[in-house]
Amino acid sequence: MQTMAETATESITIAAPPDRVWAIAIDLEAYPVWTHDVKDVVITHRDEEGRPSTVEFRTSALGRSTHYTLAYDYSDAPNALAWSMIKGDIQRSIDGAFRFEPTGNGQTHVHYDLAIELVVPLPGFVKRRAERRILNAIKELKAFAEA
Repeated sequence: MQTMAETATESITIAAPPDRVWAIAIDLEAYPVWTHDVKDVVITHRDEEGRPSTVEFRTSALGRSTHYTLAYDYSDAPNALAWSMIKGDIQRSIDGAFRFEPTGNGQTHVHYDLAIELVVPLPGFVKRRAERRILNAIKELKAFAEA
């Protein structure tokens, strides 16, 4: 049976300048400090500017630990940080991006897009609960950037 990717999107305004929000977003090793579900981050490759380009994650999801590796795309830096999955244990694919827009008053509007396709289809109520947890990352980014 073919499963379709589940997509989620969220936008938020953060009371911090874009350079601060960008710096937090690309400091992937610090994600376990401010993102509840990220338990471990291992940078396996960096680009020519020293930014993480291939990253292994261990996160909690749906009551269990999951592992996946993401490739990061800085082609639209510092306006966007995009990623796509190289490999995962319960995921068939993960594609996402943060887009950062200065508001002109020292704040940053952040748009978060995510598409995940799991190996095994989930019931609707489980998907909705998981989506709320995943989208919580943008609220955690806001809280950390404003702290």
